[in-house]
Amino acid sequence: MKPINSSLKKLFFGANLLILLLLVFSCSPELDLEAENLEATNSKSNKSTVRTLVKGANLNGANGIDVGPDGNLYVASVSGQNITVMNKNSGKIIERITGDPGNGVESPDDVVWNPEGTAIYWTDLIIGEVGRMDMATRAVTKKFIAPGVNPIRFSADGRLFVALDFLGDGLYELDPVTLDVKRHIISCPFGFGLGFFNSFDTRMEFDPVAEKEKLVLYGPLFALNAVIAIDVDSFEPTGDPMAPEAEFFPFLNELGAAVGSGQIRLVAGSLPFPGSEPSDLFNPAAAKFGPDGMLYVLDQAGQFFKVNPDGTNRTSISTLDPGLDNMSFANDGRLYMTNNDEGWVAEILMPSGQPRYLSPGGIIRPQGLVAMEGPNNQEVLYEADLFNLRKFNGTNGRQLEQFKGFLIPEGDESLILPQNLSRDGDNLVISSWFSGGVQVWSTLDQSVENISYGFDGVQKIPIDAVRVGDDIFISDLTVNGVVREGTSDPIIELVASGLASDGENLFAADWGSGNIYKEDFSGDPAKVIAKVSFPEGLALDKEGRLLVVETGTSSLLRFDFSDPENIVKTTLAEGLEFDTGSLGDAGPPTFFFDAVTVGPSGDIYVTGGGSNVIYKITQNKVR
Repeated sequence: MKPINSSLKKLFFGANLLILLLLVFSCSPELDLEAENLEATNSKSNKSTVRTLVKGANLNGANGIDVGPDGNLYVASVSGQNITVMNKNSGKIIERITGDPGNGVESPDDVVWNPEGTAIYWTDLIIGEVGRMDMATRAVTKKFIAPGVNPIRFSADGRLFVALDFLGDGLYELDPVTLDVKRHIISCPFGFGLGFFNSFDTRMEFDPVAEKEKLVLYGPLFALNAVIAIDVDSFEPTGDPMAPEAEFFPFLNELGAAVGSGQIRLVAGSLPFPGSEPSDLFNPAAAKFGPDGMLYVLDQAGQFFKVNPDGTNRTSISTLDPGLDNMSFANDGRLYMTNNDEGWVAEILMPSGQPRYLSPGGIIRPQGLVAMEGPNNQEVLYEADLFNLRKFNGTNGRQLEQFKGFLIPEGDESLILPQNLSRDGDNLVISSWFSGGVQVWSTLDQSVENISYGFDGVQKIPIDAVRVGDDIFISDLTVNGVVREGTSDPIIELVASGLASDGENLFAADWGSGNIYKEDFSGDPAKVIAKVSFPEGLALDKEGRLLVVETGTSSLLRFDFSDPENIVKTTLAEGLEFDTGSLGDAGPPTFFFDAVTVGPSGDIYVTGGGSNVIYKITQNKVR
């Protein structure tokens, strides 16, 4: 029997993250880049040779997919903040749809065309909005629904449905023109009751009791490892889901009642009721009907199978890369699929179920970096890639290993979604604002230690974390600065950004003001030692000089503090393609962090989130 508590734990992921982000950034200090430059700073340029060590996927993650009336693929990307239009035969990218800032595509998780073929609809997961774009005029309509709005689908007769995942839970019917909520079918926007109903499909079925046809939605419960069918019109609307008096859909009791009454029917996997067997699914993400009438299901763990809508005749088709996200059948029966963790888009060849890659995968969101000495004196590079922790050969850029981060943790031992890294001996200190946590991860046995800090019950938003002596220090937006593990009060107040340490001193960047601080733990306040434009990653080279990723000028800087009266600032590289994405008040100002690290050889590695690459500067080029 699968323990009920372990299933319930998976439902409590990130519930208040969006609300907290909105509160934090609405109260953030104003940016201060107009202050006078620090005195006694000399500047020079070093024409270093920068080469691309690792080139990533063409897409920053691939989520929802639909085949348009023009025969092209429309692929949504939450982290890429766009909908990519792609030739379904060659994989050639035709267009990236973003729209106007604040009134366009901002964090799209799913995309669908209306039955008339005149407009595309998408869900902006992080900001909780649904968008509609008239493809003739490119006019956009947007409407806030609820945090976590995720899958979106039309029925054959033009009814429009959306569900919530990860930042909320529930199922709604929308007006296709105004995008207003017509029915709150299952309402639990800040609770967890349905189990994250993910990418679904619709079908008309004959109801022998009512002697008429009814609309049924078929889709996966991502958090409960099941595939269900919902008799959508059998539920009474619950009123305004955002109102305090809204009727929630109580978990398990009401779910069990709905299953018992036939409102919800289990198709595959199992539900965590007392006495039930463990599910053989692991985060199923999408279910779509094929031309043969079978329901095709993909599981993020890599399973791809088909099953009769009544739950019989389940047949495994193939096992693919973990991270499978969504799929769409074209009118000619060809099947197209996306993988979010790897960023690939593929045609799935049937009946083998093998992929023909249209847009190959790779790194999707290069962020934190750590270089270490590997076997045979070869330098290895660890890279935080949002859904994976990847390990590369530092010489040729070949990927050696990857370790899966979990969107919904399986337990305290699960690796969080890695977004930033720092070295701690044979360990890595991993931080993730999306997961809201900091961990110490062993490169030797992959064991995990979770780091506690801040206020209990308050969602954390860590941007970076490093060890100094016996303690780990975290740069976090919730605490408005840098905090020591196990404590809540910041030792430096700033808009959280990059950190670095030489083992005794702490260096911290303030993204808002551009100040770079040095804390020597002497009892005196941290001292401002440099000022730059929107700093992110920090690192120390082998000579103790400070490297700074200056995103405001697309440059990598180096500061030599060996002579306090003659601080030397050197521009090592310019024109680097750093990430410039933003969700405004709904995301950290650093968004996807660009980092720098120095290997034992002295070679420098830098992420280029804007072009999805990892740069390398060899040590003999930066003297």
